[in-house]
Amino acid sequence: MGLQFKDLVVREAITIKDLHGKVLAVDASNILYQFLTTIRGPDGSVLTDEQGRVTSHLIGLFSRTTSLMEQGLKLIFVFDGKAPDIKKKTWEKRTKVKTEAARMLQEAEAVRDIAGMKKYSRQTAVLTKEMVQDAKNVLTALGIPIVQAPSEGEAQAAYMVTRGDAFASVSQDYDNLIFGCNRLIRNLSLDGKRKKTGTFGFIKIQPEVILLNDVLEKLTLTLDQLTVLAILVGTDYNPGGVKGIGPKTGLKLVKEYKDNFNELFEKVEWKKHYPDLEWNTVFDTIKNIPVTDKYTLEWKKINDQELIDLLVKGHGFGEERVRTKLDKLKKGQHGLNQKGLHNFF
Repeated sequence: MGLQFKDLVVREAITIKDLHGKVLAVDASNILYQFLTTIRGPDGSVLTDEQGRVTSHLIGLFSRTTSLMEQGLKLIFVFDGKAPDIKKKTWEKRTKVKTEAARMLQEAEAVRDIAGMKKYSRQTAVLTKEMVQDAKNVLTALGIPIVQAPSEGEAQAAYMVTRGDAFASVSQDYDNLIFGCNRLIRNLSLDGKRKKTGTFGFIKIQPEVILLNDVLEKLTLTLDQLTVLAILVGTDYNPGGVKGIGPKTGLKLVKEYKDNFNELFEKVEWKKHYPDLEWNTVFDTIKNIPVTDKYTLEWKKINDQELIDLLVKGHGFGEERVRTKLDKLKKGQHGLNQKGLHNFF
């Protein structure tokens, strides 16, 4: 969803070493979209193999995942399932944005406006079923467990954290918090930098942890009130939120009306903004997102040949580079695989 909670949350800078041996549930769609939009050519075009198939997401996935594994992190990748029906509005909005971006991209290409090409090409990014399957195949070959969520991947990751099956959820979005995620990790990278959206430059980043209890304590809100604040600001189920209400104004209103949610939404004229959608439909959707406990968490040995087939033979990756990375990774993997799951919390 990409909740606008940046200025509201309490966060603490950490290092990768702080996460050594921890089990982390990664929001797969979130991280794959990151790679798809940032790993691109000088003109903003996605990287492809000789057959024209997109490889940007696989380059990022293989590189970052193996680097984190080298540091002793135990990763789980959680993939989206069937989205709630009310998310259709979000898809419609995103489709319009992508359609307009595609038009602007054509104009930029016609005059060789490199900056424009780079900007608009990112906005046209689409994560296809084939790309997702390729990612799953690579992760499986790396021995990493995959969890298929019945609905939203971030909700499933949050559930796994609350169950104690994962130490934290990993995502750039704050949405995991309203799904009840106790601990969220952002900026999980060894690079210490991230490409700045729409530019050729980079910004410095550092891994950070956000604890739900600390956020609620700082804001003096309950989880239900935080969820209502999210709805006011805008979620994937009501994109844009209530016009004119940002995080600070929304927080002030929630504190003023406390648990009188019906009165609050009457005050902000919800029906005027969303005549065909009840606020409590959004609320109930968030609170009752389907999750499952039918998953197996087992980290297996790396399958070198399968990775060579997938990446080198399948997509034209450099064989020496892939094998060097795998050799380095496997040296430190044996000891971790000998430990039981209880050792990783």
